[in-house]
Formats: sequence, structure tokens, C-alpha cells
Amino acid sequence: MTVLVLADHDGTAISQPTRSAVAAAMPLGEVHLLVVGPAALATPAAAITGVARVLVAEDAGHLLAEPTAALIVSLAAGYTHLLAPASAVGKNVMPRVAALLDVQPVSDISGVVDGNTFVRPIYAGNALATVRSADAVKVLTVRAASFDPVDAAGGAAAVETVAVPADPGLSTFAGAEISKGERPDLTAARIVVSGGRALGSAENFHLLDKVADRLGAAVGASRAAVDAGYAPNDHQVGQTGKIVAPELYMAFGISGAIQHLAGMKDSKVIVAVNKDAEAPIFQVADYGLVGDLFTVLPELDAELAKG
Repeated sequence: MTVLVLADHDGTAISQPTRSAVAAAMPLGEVHLLVVGPAALATPAAAITGVARVLVAEDAGHLLAEPTAALIVSLAAGYTHLLAPASAVGKNVMPRVAALLDVQPVSDISGVVDGNTFVRPIYAGNALATVRSADAVKVLTVRAASFDPVDAAGGAAAVETVAVPADPGLSTFAGAEISKGERPDLTAARIVVSGGRALGSAENFHLLDKVADRLGAAVGASRAAVDAGYAPNDHQVGQTGKIVAPELYMAFGISGAIQHLAGMKDSKVIVAVNKDAEAPIFQVADYGLVGDLFTVLPELDAELAKG
């Protein structure tokens, strides 16, 4: 069997969720990685462990769903499985691929049983469904947090250029506003420090920054905090935000709504601080502290400052 994985990238680097998708693809057969974007990305793509071949479509646009889906469909005849990380790009492109191929997509897989059988979360992650696909070509998106990413170096894949089909012209790229920061990406961070609505304001939300910077952590937020305007949308962790599974997840003032738990409960160690001893977050936390976050955060920062 041969597997095609769509690479997610920001124009300059291949994302970590892509390497997790490669990890999910490796038990299924020989892995080929499709890069839709600058030719310069072929070099880091070819270095990814587990990738046997890199296909580069240099002029296929900015990963717009329609032309990218058309490209994947044009290549599909040679593959048994078509994968992408369950990122915004993967969620946008792969359902279109499945529709064009007239097959049933299997989304957000968290486990691979065999070439036809996959595990995926349902009911906001409270249950796992094992599903079997009888389609000749399997179209899958991969929950990156469920698969340890393969190494970004060590591979030596062959690189080839692929022809790009005509753009359907159904959408055009108008522009992008990319948030830049010195902290690690939320989905790739080893440590995540998150805050909830209990922080009370956008100004107070910045209390998390000192602790995050001392730990080299990314900053996350509950949907309630995002909806209240305390944090930007790209900070949101949860069912309708980003799915994370860091080595350490610290939750300050987050009650633990089921939608939030769906996005972080696979974290290796969970630390929760909340003044409500009955908060649901304590049911999944490895370490819990009932206390006022406005007291705990400065104390934690002071202790971390001591080294």
C-alpha cells in the first residue's frame, strides 16, 4: 500500500501536525508527502523521517481548498490512503477530496488498527469509535495530538514535481494575517499555560505571560475567555479550538467544560488551579490546587524566578 499525506505549512516551514500525520501513515504503507507551495519546502519535507517521496506542486496556490482538492484527486489513483492533519487546512481540503472521489471520509482519527480500521473520538472525546471503511481509497484526517511526530531530520526522500490541474476558479487568495510571537506554537508546545474566564479581563490574562515565559510555554485559553475578549481566537483550546497534548498542561481559572476537556485531556500531566473545589477540571487533573489564581500566579512566578 502507498499513502499520500498533504503537508500543512506556513510557507516557510512544515508544521508539526504534518509530522504526526506521517507517523499515523507509516503503518499503512510507503509514505509520500505532497507539498503545495514554495519549492524551497521540498528540502525540509524530504528530511522528514519516514517519508519515501516528496511531491511538489509549486504553483498550486495558497493551499486553497478547491485547487488543492483537485490536485489530490488527480494523484489519487496511485494511493490506497489519502491523509492530512486535522488542521484548518486538512478540515477544509479533505472533505472536498472525499466528495470528488465519492467516498466516506474518516475524520480526526486518533488510532490506526489496520489498513481499513481506525479509531476516532466522538461525543467531544468522551467515547472512542472504531470504524471500518470499505472504500477503495481511504480519506482521513489525523488528530495530531494522538500521534508522536516523527523526526524532522534523518530522512532522504526523493523529490519530484507534479503537474497542477487547472484551477476551478471558485475562490481566490486575498491575503493572510499571521500572528507572530516568540512562544512555541500551541499545538507543538511541550508546556501549555491556559487561562479561563475567571481571570476577569484581558489585562489580567497577561498574568499568565510571566509564568509561560519562564517555562518556555505556549499560552492557551478556554472558549469562555476567548468569547469574553480576554485572549485571541488562536489561543483557544477545546473542541472548537485547538487540540493539544503537551507534556504539561496548566489550567488557571478554567472550570473544565466538556468542550474544553476534549481539547486537552490527553496531556501527559494536567495541573489545575481553581477556587471552586467542585470544578470538573479537577476530575481530569493529576494535580489540583483549590485557591485564588490571583494569589497563586504571583507566588508561582516568584518561585520560578528563583530558578
